[in-house]
Amino acid sequence: MAITLRPPTTSDAGALADLLARNRRYFQTSEPIRSDEYYTVPFQARLILDTERARSTGTSNMYLIEADEKLVGRAYLNSIIRGAFQSASVAYAVDQDHTGQGIATGALSELIRLAFTELNLHRLQGETLVNNRASQHVLARCGFIHYGTVPNYLRIQGRWQTHELYQLTNDHWSD
Repeated sequence: MAITLRPPTTSDAGALADLLARNRRYFQTSEPIRSDEYYTVPFQARLILDTERARSTGTSNMYLIEADEKLVGRAYLNSIIRGAFQSASVAYAVDQDHTGQGIATGALSELIRLAFTELNLHRLQGETLVNNRASQHVLARCGFIHYGTVPNYLRIQGRWQTHELYQLTNDHWSD
């Protein structure tokens, strides 16, 4: 199975809204509370435009995950910080019907490649809810090391929740 990442365009808004609506219940366990509007084509089109602006300023990159050219998820490099830190946070979500097929691992591997080669970042961080064993396994398979547990880290589903923190550093980083 060929797994690729690509930046979205506004022409992807319909397919992205469909993916998110179909997986609403599945994704909501690890996301902030979303309004009904979030799952609409116009909202996703605006979100894609926002991500294009963030990409141009170097603060965040959103990618669509495709398996054999079919949209099956999305991935992010969030909170890109330059200067002495050279770091970003990773995030990914795969369609419930496509889990357990190595897609998240393949997508994260490609995200690491992009971050360490094209963006020349030194460090990546992944955060998961304490009970999200599947995502923790994906991070570990891709070489991330667990380095801490943080109480009340992110506001997920309306309440501050404890997260496990993982990191991966680029041993080949250079100026």
